[in-house]
Order: sequence, then structure tokens, then C-alpha cells
Amino acid sequence: MTLDPVTLAVLKGRLEQIADEMDATLYRSAFNPIIAEARDACHGLYHPETGATLVQGTTGLPIFVGAMAFAVKAVIDKVAREGGLQEGDTFLFNDPYDGGTHLNDFRLVRPVFRRGELFCWLASVGHWLDIGGNVPGGFNARATESFQEGVRFPPVKLIAAGRMNHDILAILAANSRVPRSNEGDLNGQLNALDLGERRLAGLLDEYGEDTVDAAFAAFTQRAEALMRENIAALPDGTISFEDYLDNDGVTDERLTIALDLTIAGDRMTLDFSRSSPACAGPLNIARSTAVACCYVALKHVFPDVPANAGCMAPISFVIPDTTLLGVSAPKPVGGYTETILRVIGVVFGALAKVMPDRATAAPFGTINALSLAGHRQNGARWVMFSFFGGGLGGNPETDGLNHGNNPISMATIPPAEILEASYPVLFTQWALRPDSAGAGLHRGGLGAVYEIEALAPSGADVFLLGERGRFAPFGVNGGGPAALNRFCWQTADGEASPPLASKVTDVKIAQGQRVRLETPGGGGWGDPVARAPALVARDVRLGYLSADAARADYRVSVSPAGDLDAAATETLRAGGAA
Repeated sequence: MTLDPVTLAVLKGRLEQIADEMDATLYRSAFNPIIAEARDACHGLYHPETGATLVQGTTGLPIFVGAMAFAVKAVIDKVAREGGLQEGDTFLFNDPYDGGTHLNDFRLVRPVFRRGELFCWLASVGHWLDIGGNVPGGFNARATESFQEGVRFPPVKLIAAGRMNHDILAILAANSRVPRSNEGDLNGQLNALDLGERRLAGLLDEYGEDTVDAAFAAFTQRAEALMRENIAALPDGTISFEDYLDNDGVTDERLTIALDLTIAGDRMTLDFSRSSPACAGPLNIARSTAVACCYVALKHVFPDVPANAGCMAPISFVIPDTTLLGVSAPKPVGGYTETILRVIGVVFGALAKVMPDRATAAPFGTINALSLAGHRQNGARWVMFSFFGGGLGGNPETDGLNHGNNPISMATIPPAEILEASYPVLFTQWALRPDSAGAGLHRGGLGAVYEIEALAPSGADVFLLGERGRFAPFGVNGGGPAALNRFCWQTADGEASPPLASKVTDVKIAQGQRVRLETPGGGGWGDPVARAPALVARDVRLGYLSADAARADYRVSVSPAGDLDAAATETLRAGGAA
């Protein structure tokens, strides 16, 4: 069946709206701020036989959408082995090696039947606050196997033909420090699936299964054609790029993420064979996660390509299971967020060499997974997990965004007011970080400074799993690197910082003591000396840049108040001293 362009456009909007409504339903009903405020979740529609992505919403996390195709396929494989699929079934799991990401991310997968036949799958994923393990919040920087990160669920049937399995709910509750929060998030996800099922039924009643099926096929074909066209426009050849992770949290040695990207006609191969072997600590990821973050990176570079499985058809992957990008159980994967950011970065870096006019410098490249936990005055347990912002990279058109989120998601940074209302903490500082952006014709965005005070009488236990403490976000086309990540905390003897730069566990602060996080900016784009002196002076006036950095990085003479000395600047840029 061939559909006219108007019908295709209408169906595209209607189907995306279904996923968007599912997202909104979960955001409004989840108990934990990481879903309700930060929007660490997503929903989509998936192919009945392959699990391939058919439709994703506009607000959910793209990294989840990419990985979810593997998750749905895991459920399809389970059904093929065991049978017993019925209307009203819903599967639950968080297995990071079989279509998951890390243990906190719980997936619900539900079949949609029409006239007794499977039509498609609906899926939901959300980051639950705590699922056991050695560290509250799950980001155990010293984990050496997944058993230390939390409880692991393979695909299990949470709901069978509409009947809830309460034994599974009991197991979930028994394995969390905050079971009520997880219960609220689970119910939010179930409500989102219920709504998606109703909305899809209404659409199918209106247009019919054959028409919607034809639209799915057309969307996939168009995405593939556009991706092939974009690749074919690039010169054939192999480009190499690599970047580094500080360490794995256990051994203080850098980890390499290396990419050899080959373009041949309208096909592209991403070869990660030169990357470091699987590591002892939690910076490993599974193959499905590695593929998903490449999907996110390529969608950033080629934004005109529709977001479905078709865009990946011309892409081949070489991800050996001997590397840290293709591990299996029980290798720890709790810090997957840091590794996928570096994978996205090396894709950006490689493509910058062949398409510099569209290149983007590195973003700040760490979520800084910070957890504070303890007991309230009444003895109740509390766990605050959050991720934090930084600067995005400069690009061909503009400076990078100040204090944004990483390019793995549409998530937002949870507001200080929400975190303070939910937990016994006080933010004593939440500000942009001066001199944190990479210099460039278009500078990077600024990172941020966060200072958090413990208010509970018993203080707080502190855990951080971050990155970029030793290897700064890179610039492109002559742009400079951004500032390094920095974390410290108060002790009775003064200020302390992590021996491993960006990761720490087993820190205890007393009531009234503070932790301080200073995040990186983004890398710069283009030669800093080509930046207009008036723009440099403006950055000094705004407090983004110090007068010393303006002189050192941009060769601009400006007073601390931001007054430009044009003559001295001309002398500096001519190579003299001013």
C-alpha cells in the first residue's frame, strides 16, 4: 500500500503524539524527581517480529529508545522459547546485558493485539531511584561485578493476561532502600502503557491496521534513504579518533575509547576494536548500549533523518566482546553513562575531520552521578541521586550552551527547589563556573558550580561516579579544551578531594558540612584569536571569563570590569607584548 504525503504526515504526528503522551503521563505520576523532574525515561512503539524502533516521542531519552529495540527483542526471544503470549501481558526487566543500560533503568514491554494477532509492542523505561547494591542510588564507583550494583531481573511476566504477579512486586520492594518511590514509578509506567494502548487503539480504529502498517514501512524506508544520502555525500576513507576515561574507579589507569570510522559509498562502519579491554570497575557497557549511543551520535550529526530503525540500516558495527564496549554478565556496568558519553564524543570527533563545517566540539562529557543518603530525624531512610549540568561544545554557528545537559537525552537538570523539598539538603551555591569553557571563535558553554550542605542531624553519606577529572573536553577546528571536572568535600581537617579525581565512595559529611562540584564546560570551535574582541570583553563583563584568561587564550587586553583596550589587543594579536 502506498500512502500520500499528507496521510503520512498526519500519521507521523499522531503516532509521535502517542509516545509523547505516554512520556507526559509518567512524568506527572512518577514519585522520584529523576523521572518526574529530570525526565529520565522514554516510550516508543516497536516492530512485532524484530523489535526494531518504529516510533519514538520527542521528549524521551534517545539513548533509551536506541537500547529499547534490543530490550523488546529480548522479550520476543523469550516468547519464542517459552510461548504463552496473551493479551494483557506486561513484561518487566532491567538486565543491562540483554537490551538494558544499567540496573536502575527498568523496562516494561507490552504486546498490542488487534483481532487476535500481535500488531506491535509498546515499551516504557524509567530510572528508578534505588534497586539495592552496595551504594544507595546504584552508582557504585568501586563495583567489580554487577551483584554489587543491585538486583538484576531478566525478562519476567509482571502481568499475565491482566493479572498482576504480586510475588514480583514483593521481591522488588524487598530489594530497595526506598520501595515506595519505586512502586510509584512502576505504577506511573503502567499507566503510561495503558494510555498508549488506548490511544493506539483509537488510531487503528480510525485508519485501520493496513494503513498504519504501511506508514511504519514508509517511515523506515525514508529514514534509511536519507541516511544513505548523507553518508554518500562524505568522502570515502577511514578516519580515526580516540578519547579517554579517567579510570574505572578501581584501578587508577586511563581507559581508551578508540574509533576507526570507514565510509564506503552509502555505508558506514564504526569499528571500536582498538578500545580498552573490559575493565575491573563499572565503566563497561554491553554491545546493545554501545550501538544505542552511536545511534544518538549520528542523529545529532544528521538531524534530518527520522528517528527510527531505518537510520541504522546503512551502519555496521565492530564491537569485540573483548573490549569494555561489549561485555556480558557479571561485569559491572553501573557507570555506563560516562562511557556512552565518550563513545558519542569520539563519533563527533571522527566526523569533525571529514565535515568540519558541521563539527561540534566535545560537550562536558560526564553526568556526575552524585548520591547523598542517610536517615531523617524520624529514622526514615532517604536517598538523593541527581545528575548535573555543564557546558556544551562550540559549533559552526554559535557558542556552546551554558549549563546544559549532555547530548544523550532530552532530560533536564532537577531544580534545586525540588531536591531541597524532597531531601534534607540545602544548595548554598548553584552558579555558572567562570573560565570553564573551551576557548574558540565560538567558545564552549560554561560549566557550573554546585555546593550542597547536609541538613540531617546524622549528616550524609556521599558517593560520586563522574568523569573528565583528568582528560578535558576537546575542541575542534583549532578550538581549545574546556576546564576539568572537580569535586571536593569538607572535613574536620579542611577540604578533601577524590584520589581517583572523579570517583569516590564511603565519604561521610556531618550536619552543616558541604560537598562542592565544579563541572567542565564544552570545548571550543575554531581559532580563539579569530573571536571578535568585543565578544571577549562582553564575556568578561558577564563574569564568564577572567581578564587573565582573555589575555592568555584570546590575546585580548581587557580590564577586570570588561573595558576593552583596542590598541593593546592589536599589539597582542600581532605577536607583541602589551
